[in-house]
Amino acid sequence: MILLSAIAAGLLTGLGWARWHGEPYQSPNLQFLWLVFIAFLPQFIVIYLPVTHGLFPDWLTAGLLLTSQIMLLAFVWINRRIAGMSILLCGVALNLSVMTANGGFMPISPQTASRLVSEDLLRDTQSGSRFGAKDILLPPQDTRFEWLADRFLPPIWSPYQVAFSLGDVFIALGVFWLLAKPGLSIQFTKRGTSL
Repeated sequence: MILLSAIAAGLLTGLGWARWHGEPYQSPNLQFLWLVFIAFLPQFIVIYLPVTHGLFPDWLTAGLLLTSQIMLLAFVWINRRIAGMSILLCGVALNLSVMTANGGFMPISPQTASRLVSEDLLRDTQSGSRFGAKDILLPPQDTRFEWLADRFLPPIWSPYQVAFSLGDVFIALGVFWLLAKPGLSIQFTKRGTSL
């Protein structure tokens, strides 16, 4: 949700900025874009594809999720001089760090999870068990780098409730900046400054 909002807002801002200056919108010149699709493939298989979702043991799912994050990190690193990528790099690194430190899954506390599911379902989920697609239910005292976990929630009045991490916030900001100001990297590079 937060990523889709960042993409939409970034594109709208970028298109508005280009129109304001009477120039055509220029999409960012990304290298090795195919890495993003390959990075998403493991997540698609173990999380989103109904046929294979739930077929993999936790250790394999965790390994595939970490592999996905590492490939995404490589893509962002390759394109780090483009506007917004340094912010995105920080976000991916934060998520990869907390997931690696907690067995390959993103930790979420019972308190945060209680806003997302019924009390009965939460009561039936043991601490240390997978929660949802990519999370693991852990109390804060058992979580490594708890401040990087899925601990943020939209306002309670929001119809769409999902937990997200500090890394997700950085990723969303980076994507927004990437799409809103794609020409900045060229201007800064010409001046000898990198973002």
